[in-house]
Amino acid sequence: MSLARVSRRQMLQFTGGQALGVVVAQQLWSSRTHAAEEPTLPALNRFPRMMQEYYVDRVREISEQRIERLNALKTKADAEAYVQSVQERIRESFGPEPERTPLNARVTGVVERDTYRIENVIFESRPGFLVTGNLYVPKGENGPRPGVIGTCGHSHNGKAAADYQSFAQGLARRGYVVLIYDPIGQGERFQYPDEHLKSHVGAGVREHLMAGNQQYLVGEFLGSWRAWDGIRALDYLLTRDEVDPERVGVTGNSGGGTMTTWLCGVEQRWSMGAPACFVTEFRRNLENELPADTEQCPPKALALGLEHEDFLAAMAPKPVMILAKEKDYFDVRGSEAAYERLRRLYGLLGAEENIGLFVGPTYHGYTQENREAMYGWFHKATDTDAPADEPELTIEKDETLWCTPQGQVSAEGSRTVMDFTRELADDLKQRRDDVDAAEVSDRLRDLCRLDDLPTSPRVRILRARSDRKAPRRSVVPYLVETEPGIQAVVYRLYDERHYSRPTPGSKQALLYVSHRSSDAELREEPMLREAIQGAGDLPVYTVDLRGMGESQPDTTNPDSYLSAYGSDFFYAAHGIMLDDPYPAQRTRDVLAVLNWLGTLGHTEVHLMAKGWGSIPATYAALLHQGVSQVTLKHALTSYHDLAHADEYDWPLSSLTPGVLQRFDLPDCYRALNAKHLTRIEPWGPKG
Repeated sequence: MSLARVSRRQMLQFTGGQALGVVVAQQLWSSRTHAAEEPTLPALNRFPRMMQEYYVDRVREISEQRIERLNALKTKADAEAYVQSVQERIRESFGPEPERTPLNARVTGVVERDTYRIENVIFESRPGFLVTGNLYVPKGENGPRPGVIGTCGHSHNGKAAADYQSFAQGLARRGYVVLIYDPIGQGERFQYPDEHLKSHVGAGVREHLMAGNQQYLVGEFLGSWRAWDGIRALDYLLTRDEVDPERVGVTGNSGGGTMTTWLCGVEQRWSMGAPACFVTEFRRNLENELPADTEQCPPKALALGLEHEDFLAAMAPKPVMILAKEKDYFDVRGSEAAYERLRRLYGLLGAEENIGLFVGPTYHGYTQENREAMYGWFHKATDTDAPADEPELTIEKDETLWCTPQGQVSAEGSRTVMDFTRELADDLKQRRDDVDAAEVSDRLRDLCRLDDLPTSPRVRILRARSDRKAPRRSVVPYLVETEPGIQAVVYRLYDERHYSRPTPGSKQALLYVSHRSSDAELREEPMLREAIQGAGDLPVYTVDLRGMGESQPDTTNPDSYLSAYGSDFFYAAHGIMLDDPYPAQRTRDVLAVLNWLGTLGHTEVHLMAKGWGSIPATYAALLHQGVSQVTLKHALTSYHDLAHADEYDWPLSSLTPGVLQRFDLPDCYRALNAKHLTRIEPWGPKG
């Protein structure tokens, strides 16, 4: 039979659950082009706040439970047990520490100044993974001095940024030995350098997201990697004879405030800490629609009942000061609430004087008033007799502080985060081997948490819209409640006017999972239009899963949905902190909709999906016995391919954390061959 003679109905007609012409479907669909016949309509988006309110409800409940637990602490023993508990939960979130390998530290240059010198230092936090730092050493000091690790916030030039030079130099001029180091993706540590040694994806946030999101696939967390750099920086600082190991602290601002907070939680050698412009509450950031980098969203943190302040509680009763700003986007109300709860905990431990809060009057930044509050706090903690006011400073040129000849470790042969990700992905593939159908289904069930999946979900019926120019006369929207607060938006297509529940009866049905919007794809997606035209009397449904199409969020920033730091990323990151990743949530949506179709008698469903929708559709097809046939267009080739890519276009909402420790998509595709799987124009990492 020639391609020209295969009718659309023949191609999609059910015969015992299998479509005729399935082997030629890919060639037929890929050879067709779709000319726009109608003016472009904006996609329907009637539930843009659904994901925001759903997550706020979940996180508020966790926050209230945590506060109840804190309020139940009555004795010193209770407080000590709580500190032990947060240390254990932080370790579960951040994972085990890697092996301590040789630092191979070397000083590449020395800058002499009036009362201190700057040593430009390179060390390896992991084999071949170079970290660049500036060691500020006071001159003319007798005996070991207090030491401080300085962590940098988001800045193109890392440790050379004026605010970060300032606190390091200010401490050195007051008698402290300070090691301030470049973060991954900033300063001299670009992971994506171009031929001019500039970041070709964008320094700071974008490098963090590109490398960090990818790491989830192999079970790694960029925050753990960045904290490990800080721990190894401390290891180096403590090799210096100038440093008193009993008086070492950590401080930093913004992203450096994040790292200071995390380091207080994962490392017990500190004698003091002062995180600036970060500590508030996870709940506040969520309620205020404030996105945070990958490294600022620890896996399982919310599920484990952790809050920002718990990372500081892990140090109790050692001295810690929270530095905040009245006009910061990190909500100062959360800073104050964190302080009050810590003050009560420290009080139970008999050390209320060791917890502090300073709120500067200005905007986000490690400005002078906050630096001076930190100086005074550290002086008190180390019994240092020095003024708390800031001495006169001299800001150095970036090149003066370079540890490498060209200002980038890539020119010195440093390995990148992606090198380690690729290596681990290959190792996991070899250890995992091919996973059989039964095993991959079991691992998926564990991942997706199906205990509370509704077998007969609640359904609301919305009025059909007459302006959508759909392929059939009437498109009726049904809101299928897949869990409290979440509705999958399902469209049923009819040839006649229809206002009520779907007509039951047919065993066979077609369900299409959208890539981004059922409403738009009903008009614009050739595969879907071909399927509808070829389906004849077969019932046809489409579905927008949570956070897509009709419930695409309009939060964080206007039109931010597709941006690297936008609303889709925002909720995907919170899903990881809740230990409930977006692909698992969306799989539950598909399964609940399939359950609903089953109540209508549709027990042989041809499940079709495109692009982003193909991942939850793949998972659901493996798990639901009501799926008899599967067609995927633009499905990801494999997570292994994505883990190997220098760059990729798939969003965090499509990535399953730790997936390559369990299985890969080709394992799923092999298992789905039993359900007559057809894959059309697969997409690689770049689509």
